[in-house]
Amino acid sequence: MTRQRTSAIARAVTALIVLAAIAIVQRDRPAAQGAGPQMLDPTLTVETVVASLTTPIGLAFIGRDNLFVIEKDTGRVLRVQDGAVAATVLDLGVNNNSERGLLGIALHPRFPREPFVYLYWTCRTALSPTDPFFPDDRECLDANMFLPDSNDILQVPLLGNRVDRFLWNGSTLTFDRNLLMLRAFQNDGAPIPAGQNDETQPARANHNGGVIRFGPDRKLYIQMGDNGRRGQLQNLMDGPGGPTRMDDQFGGPEPDDAHLTGVILRLNDDGSVPRDNPFFDAGAHIEGEVGANIQKIYAYGLRNGFGMAFDPYSGHLWEQENGDDSFSELNRVDAGFNSGWVQIMGPPERLGQFKTIETTVTPDPPDPFATTYFGLQQLRWSPENIAGSSRAALARLVMLPNAHYSAPEFSWKYEVSPGGIGFVKGRGLGRRFEGDLFMGAARIALEGGHLFRFNLTGNRQRVATSDPRLRDRVADNLHKFDITESESLLIGRNFGVSTDVQTGPNGHLFIVSLSNGAVYEIRAVRRNDRGDGGEDDDSD
Repeated sequence: MTRQRTSAIARAVTALIVLAAIAIVQRDRPAAQGAGPQMLDPTLTVETVVASLTTPIGLAFIGRDNLFVIEKDTGRVLRVQDGAVAATVLDLGVNNNSERGLLGIALHPRFPREPFVYLYWTCRTALSPTDPFFPDDRECLDANMFLPDSNDILQVPLLGNRVDRFLWNGSTLTFDRNLLMLRAFQNDGAPIPAGQNDETQPARANHNGGVIRFGPDRKLYIQMGDNGRRGQLQNLMDGPGGPTRMDDQFGGPEPDDAHLTGVILRLNDDGSVPRDNPFFDAGAHIEGEVGANIQKIYAYGLRNGFGMAFDPYSGHLWEQENGDDSFSELNRVDAGFNSGWVQIMGPPERLGQFKTIETTVTPDPPDPFATTYFGLQQLRWSPENIAGSSRAALARLVMLPNAHYSAPEFSWKYEVSPGGIGFVKGRGLGRRFEGDLFMGAARIALEGGHLFRFNLTGNRQRVATSDPRLRDRVADNLHKFDITESESLLIGRNFGVSTDVQTGPNGHLFIVSLSNGAVYEIRAVRRNDRGDGGEDDDSD
């Protein structure tokens, strides 16, 4: 189906916008900003697989040198073969404002025998709402699935994020079924309910999450950001207004359909709910819409993230969360995990720093990327409400039956905006990289788009480090987007906004760069690359 697309100029501009929808100019290495990606380990090199894409955000391999690449802003699923775009196999009509769009892709664990492809995307409405605070549509309409893409921030239904299953026939993807619809509409400054302290809150389109992955248990895991909500799944029992027991004009604070946010959901491949989910029995006891949603939850209390991956050796699930101005996190997630947001970000023993940073009006020393830190973006819950002690903060957490809190495995004192994460599976990069976790960037402010490398401990449960400054698993950087205490983690720069990190069938590591419009391949340096007649580095 041929559909009108945005102009080439608009696409080019969009390709340079990072996920936070703010253009950032790197201050430390202006000369290197225009350079291509660079590996800092001499045993690794990086090459471009395919370029000139429009906001690529994820990939899925269907064979060697044969993969799907999804584009956030165009809603297109591209088939890339032998380094070139061979075809557009699906073209969805997306709302691509800010962090919306076509956001996630996963193949059925028995693909291609069961030729299903799963997509997380933000649909659009046909028109803007009559009332800017209440969308005309509650759910995505199939009739709008192939409309031209929209950048209108209000042109989404209430439940505008959706996870769908498509059928691959060898040349195109066709719609099979909808599995889930989640909150997308964000315009909270409505006159009702009163007293929410959000009258000046602007409309937003962020914190949609969007990463989807099948686990070793063959269940589908869905990462959904907080979407600006401030209810029970953000550890506020009565919502931001306390006794009002409201989150916004659509209800809450209980996790009804409009407030199932800040979570990792776990579903069967057909969208049904596994009975061994951690809160399945609790949801059955609660019953109704809220109970049914609680049954889907695997983890909650998350802020927002762009990365989620399963360790291919232990099977553990890892996810990253972006802080506001402080304490970006890397977490190992197990069933029933409560990450602590909005009460806690970072290690509990650093709670005082979390509160101090988020309530700071003028950073000292001055931050080149901010004139003020005060606030947690959404206005309805002030950072002044953060507890005065870790004990008090932990006591405030909303704990569902079988829920538990655990501190992050790694964090940064000030936000560094982590992006996609993925593991090196096998020895394709050399034995010393086997099993390592690589992390990209969600903004280009640090090293032109940093690429971090993490070693894990022998039991695969914690981050290992030889840097004595990182024994507390916190990088004490000096301000936002500062490299201090992360120098030993840095393995690449100038990767732009890196939203997906995956090991390919050839054992090499593939990086999707949204802002550079490219997919990169990291591989070990070959003998003839070095020109010294030596062997590839495969030492421990």
